[in-house]
Amino acid sequence: MAETNTTAIEAIAANIVDTRFDNFDKETINHAKNRLIDVFGCAIGGANAPGNAALLDLVRDWGGKQEATVWVHGGKAPAHNVSMLNTIMTRSNDFEVMAGFADGNLFFGHHAASVIPTAIAMGESGGIDGKEVLTAIILGDDVAARILIASAVGPIGIGWDGTMTLSHFGTTAVAGRLLGLDKKQVKHAFGIVFNMVAGAIQSLWDGATTFKMQGVADRNGIFAAQLAQKGWSGVDDPLLSRFGYYNIYAKGCKDPELLTRNLGKKYYGETYVKPYPGGMPTHPAIDAALALVTNNNIDTDQIKEVSIYLSKGMLTNSYYAKPFIIRDFPQGDAIFSYPYTIASALLKKSMGLPNFTEEAIKDPKVNGIIAKTNMIEQADSSGLSVKIAVKMVDGREFTETRGIREWGKNPITKEKILQKFWHQVEFSKTISEKNAQKVLDQIENLENIENVNQIIPNLVV
Repeated sequence: MAETNTTAIEAIAANIVDTRFDNFDKETINHAKNRLIDVFGCAIGGANAPGNAALLDLVRDWGGKQEATVWVHGGKAPAHNVSMLNTIMTRSNDFEVMAGFADGNLFFGHHAASVIPTAIAMGESGGIDGKEVLTAIILGDDVAARILIASAVGPIGIGWDGTMTLSHFGTTAVAGRLLGLDKKQVKHAFGIVFNMVAGAIQSLWDGATTFKMQGVADRNGIFAAQLAQKGWSGVDDPLLSRFGYYNIYAKGCKDPELLTRNLGKKYYGETYVKPYPGGMPTHPAIDAALALVTNNNIDTDQIKEVSIYLSKGMLTNSYYAKPFIIRDFPQGDAIFSYPYTIASALLKKSMGLPNFTEEAIKDPKVNGIIAKTNMIEQADSSGLSVKIAVKMVDGREFTETRGIREWGKNPITKEKILQKFWHQVEFSKTISEKNAQKVLDQIENLENIENVNQIIPNLVV
């Protein structure tokens, strides 16, 4: 902090205003560009996901100033509504970049899915250059990460969906920066958006379409920054006051020092680019299922029983371990389910967006495997480790155990990030390969682009 009597929120606001692109090292910039690739890819892959056409119709019906462009579908609307829609498309398959490390502290975020669409929409509406937009993205991700890692309890543990709650602070940072607010106005913008924070994890238990309402954080963040620009005041300390964020949403702040440690020197953001759609806890299970079916040449028609061994915490307190039932929004039931993702991986011998179409989810063969599946507590298991045992009709039994990928030590390669991007372009069949390649080239050269408007034509059919 600049002064001993400066509060954390004041220091954060000052950093948002004072940071320049030259503050960032190459690694920080490269991670931000990887997040851009991933978010754009996920928006393309999720553009036509269930529920999105209805929201697109609403945004078009609302009308308003033509400030920013809806990705893939095209058409313009006010920046706050466009950013909301673009984030919801990005979030649709729970496939976007979502976790990272900050001074050794692991955090699970999904913040980039809001931060990046907010930055692109605000950049487009303001005719802002790529260097400044990239700066805003890095700042927004950093703010959300710092607030999360200082939390005494993670949002999910007390019923909040952190993809929605914490993203409000990231989008406000972005909007404040790109609107050119001063330090006092940025601080007020945080105090304003604090009154809009919401998002319940119950949506994931219920498999409801609302699990992807993270886009509301974009709309609220832009709105809060605009109100501050017009002279509104907000809560003086939205983080550490008596009824601030930490006391309401996180059961306290475990270490206020984490909010400002190395502020302006280190910038934190998500680096775990998901290899599969769906919740991260299912990824070890998918790895195990794919290893089982490929290494042992398993004929799924000859499976007698599938057993999933989980830690007590995951088995009793996780929406991933709930019985698989197809309800009003099948995709929401499938992407947060151990039984479905494992059965689908065994049947298809692969895992990607085609596994989560309604046709794939309702496939009698996959549901036949699910009917033979049991979930069992494994006493010596902890965390996200998963063991899968498959018994065959002829008496043979195969097992595989997997833990969560050590992405901090072995981050996903750029080649894999690009493969994932192209998988979604191919699945979506919307953006042409030529334009998709142009987007990738522009991301790599983003700091030299004079106006982010140059990217937009390549993101639209």
